[in-house]
Amino acid sequence: MKILKWLLGIVLLLAVVLVAGGWMLSPKFSVSRSVTVAAPPEKVYALVADPRRWKDWSVWNRRDPAMQIEYSGPQEGAGAAWAWKSASEGDGKMTFTDAQPGARVAYDLYFPDFGTTSRGDLRFAAEGAATRVTWTMDGDMGSNPLFRWIALFADGMVGADFEAGLANLKALAEKS
Repeated sequence: MKILKWLLGIVLLLAVVLVAGGWMLSPKFSVSRSVTVAAPPEKVYALVADPRRWKDWSVWNRRDPAMQIEYSGPQEGAGAAWAWKSASEGDGKMTFTDAQPGARVAYDLYFPDFGTTSRGDLRFAAEGAATRVTWTMDGDMGSNPLFRWIALFADGMVGADFEAGLANLKALAEKS
């Protein structure tokens, strides 16, 4: 019986630490990764500005080929959007909010499971005959203290996906 009380005490202490610690953490996170692509900015931009092209290089689409996707708005640029449902990757919607050909694609990203919206962009900077692509996302996990723990580790979790996606984008853009 003493062991059961002791275990219950430990479980309660851990729950208090998780909740109280979560309240002390910032809900905000930021993730940024870059890659240099041996292709002009316009070529890389074309692979990003059309949401239908993301399935060609995004790691999330590759992890779930059965992902259900719906496209809306214009085919590319500001207002273009795609929403997905996936058993392994979750559900979400990405809407392009700004598009500057050869320079930038900005987006809002919504995950209904978390009730959170993140903002991000991919920027394209010419470096001689190559393009420096920088993918950045900033978000806020809201008031849920448990989700704040996710924000604490977002750079490591999402950063790995950004790196893999940028590697796939690089390979695709550099193909002739």
